[in-house]
Amino acid sequence: MLRFIVGVASLVVLAVLPAAHAGDAFYVNPESTAAQWVKHNPQAADAAIIRVAIAQVPSALWLTGSSQGSDQLEARVERYVSAAATARATPILVAYNLPHRDCSGGASAGGAADATAYRAWIGQLINGVGRKPAIIILEPDALPDMQCLSQSQRDERLALFNYTVAAFKQRAPQADVYLDAGNAHWKPAAQMADALHAAGIKNARGFALNVSNFYTLDQSCDYADRINARLFADHAYTKAVVVDTSRNGNGAVPGDWCNPPARKLGMLPHAVTPNLLALWIKLPGNSDGASSPIADCHGGPAAGTFSAPLALRLIEGK
Repeated sequence: MLRFIVGVASLVVLAVLPAAHAGDAFYVNPESTAAQWVKHNPQAADAAIIRVAIAQVPSALWLTGSSQGSDQLEARVERYVSAAATARATPILVAYNLPHRDCSGGASAGGAADATAYRAWIGQLINGVGRKPAIIILEPDALPDMQCLSQSQRDERLALFNYTVAAFKQRAPQADVYLDAGNAHWKPAAQMADALHAAGIKNARGFALNVSNFYTLDQSCDYADRINARLFADHAYTKAVVVDTSRNGNGAVPGDWCNPPARKLGMLPHAVTPNLLALWIKLPGNSDGASSPIADCHGGPAAGTFSAPLALRLIEGK
């Protein structure tokens, strides 16, 4: 069975690697909101530090139904993965468009109108990736956040996951697909393992943890081990893991997930082991939301909007 936990001493050594070494295998997103902010605010006092600390670090490109026109997704993805291939780097893409998205949190509510629309949308994304390498983070929060759906909606969601995993395997065979599994303090590991198996993870590369959250790598690895133990016991397989380390430098305050103060940038993107990747999936400085029925958003702007003050808080750990 896979083992993902690494010692604290190893974490310290890896955390201080220079950015050029730690991130040269992954693609720096030139379209990130941080890069755009720096481009449009070159004279700002904080532009240089945000450029170096965030905009020049490899991070994920998030794709939603509203991030581009519905007829432009395939071309946009093809250009992006081709640019990454030219740079000899692996792009990180997030698919975030399932129907009834963020049904409990509400700050990022939306998604495709129905299952038919989602299948058409994800088909364009898969066609855009084609035969090129890519890391795909599939639908953050969608599996752990199903309690707010009806039974028929849950069944539909699991069917869409299975459809998507199978389609990537057939039509984009060099893409490593990771199904999102929430975070270390959300769902019991056994419950999460059952959901992942029902969603078709057997045919995917693995699962992603801590996306847009703040739990430490050790906490996430311990949770990953418990999920894999259940997968192995019940289904005789284990899976690789991606952990979002973009904002976990100071760890998490459980339940305080919407632009919480005193968080900090985490470990730079790199492969910790062949089966454990530390990646920046949530871009530091992008707001978690302006409001939520279940959390204090600490005065942040709308979800996905880049905020220089939020970015600086994460850089300084304040």
